[in-house]
Amino acid sequence: MAEDDAKLGEVLARGLREQGYVVDLVPDGETAASYLRFYEYEVAVVDWRMPRLSGIDLIQRLRGGGPDSPGRAIPVLMLTARDTPADRIAGLDAGADDYLVKPFDFGELLARLRALQRRPRHAQLPRIVIGNLEFDPASRDVQIDGRRPTLTATELGILEMLMRRSPGVATRRAIAQHVWDNEADAFGSNTIDVHLARLRAKVASAGVRIETLRGVGYRIVPA
Repeated sequence: MAEDDAKLGEVLARGLREQGYVVDLVPDGETAASYLRFYEYEVAVVDWRMPRLSGIDLIQRLRGGGPDSPGRAIPVLMLTARDTPADRIAGLDAGADDYLVKPFDFGELLARLRALQRRPRHAQLPRIVIGNLEFDPASRDVQIDGRRPTLTATELGILEMLMRRSPGVATRRAIAQHVWDNEADAFGSNTIDVHLARLRAKVASAGVRIETLRGVGYRIVPA
């Protein structure tokens, strides 16, 4: 999420994390562009007016990349206080997939994100599967042999990060930054270990193993 209003960005990021989303929040367009070059996202939420690089310029840069550019196919939801028909046309013509005018209802934001996630994308499977564990990013649905384990929003956020990076490693700092509003709440304590222990118990029958790499982080692999 790219939003230069720090208070609004923090409120939205907190709300999305409470719904089980993994969120990166950045304050300007150039930082957003660098994140989009190195990480894969289901949806990018982009404010129109931002320092360093506007939302319009950011979207045009994404859409103007080559066919293998990682950000080219990411669905983009534009947030803006500009609500004239000409503004909406400009945003959509620049490459935005949807447009939400401030102020807006958080429930509508969630509904629009779900709609964008349901759209098919090239080079991305609809589900992430490891062992007998399946995760559907669009519906936020986790299944183990057709059974849905009961996961908290925090556990779901950790599991998504581990599954997306598998067989790579998710560092403790990355988990703290992506899943918690204040990374210090998790990074400087045993909070992450407690949630990982609970998550391990809930996916024990899924044919996967969550490994701890001391001093590095965690990864999930087939058992």
